Amino acid sequence: MQLDLNLLSALDALLEEGSVAGAAERLHVTAPAMSRSLGRLRRTTGDQILVRTGRTMTPTPYAIAVREQVHELLQEVRGVLAPSRELDLATLERTFTLRWHDSLISLAGPALLTAVREQAPGVRLRFIAESATDTPGLRRGEVDLEANASRPTTPDLRAEKVAETHHVVVVRREHPLTRGGAVTAERYAAAEHITVSRRGRLDNALDEALASLGLTRRVVAAVPTEAAAFAFARDADLLVTAPGSTTAAAAGPGLAVLPLPLDLPPAPVYLSWHQRYDTDRAHAWLRDLARTALARRRGGDRIEA
Repeated sequence: MQLDLNLLSALDALLEEGSVAGAAERLHVTAPAMSRSLGRLRRTTGDQILVRTGRTMTPTPYAIAVREQVHELLQEVRGVLAPSRELDLATLERTFTLRWHDSLISLAGPALLTAVREQAPGVRLRFIAESATDTPGLRRGEVDLEANASRPTTPDLRAEKVAETHHVVVVRREHPLTRGGAVTAERYAAAEHITVSRRGRLDNALDEALASLGLTRRVVAAVPTEAAAFAFARDADLLVTAPGSTTAAAAGPGLAVLPLPLDLPPAPVYLSWHQRYDTDRAHAWLRDLARTALARRRGGDRIEA
């Protein structure tokens, strides 16, 4: 059977985009042409690949099973066919998916996008939110770069610490902590707290630090993002402990930033990717820009487990 490598590109695009129109736009072909490619793929594999569910299309179990393998094969083919091709940023057309912690998107995302648009106007960035559970997006090729406080432990994932920051206390300007002298560990523990946790945890390393001093705190709520925590703090006498890198966002109307009266180690931020992209010139270029954007913003963050 004669194989057409163009079908491999079409299959990869269809599985990532989840639609004929999206895959056509990604590969710069017409929707009818991509629809014909899908038909050929169905005849070749004997599987429907994508099936319509209401207004969307859903991958079949077979498509889900081969998605990672297809992506890796395509990367290998590209590496074999163009091992020494120089990276031409002016003509580069590619979409990168970045799963970053929400505060890092706010702090360093704009600088990264500006640098990308200046150097490679054909490149698009797709920032996606972190999941409440750990997902193998990097290993499956669904995510190009992650940025958060977690260092991957599997050997096929690379990680580089690019920044770190210390924590501060964020309260509304009328909060009792803004009056009556220095913020002590006792006054800090006596306040009502709101935690930031994408998994909804009510405790974290702060409780261990307080326990070492014989102190406990009362956490009244947990929210998934710092932006949400700051919104709560603006309307009530609630205390948010956040990385110092987010103080620019916190120093909006009605909020005050105070020193944290606890000795906590600085919180790191790691940039992570799969080893398949180690020699990918375009990916290496994006990593350099992301590293610079995160370091300049001192975008370290402590992600609540």
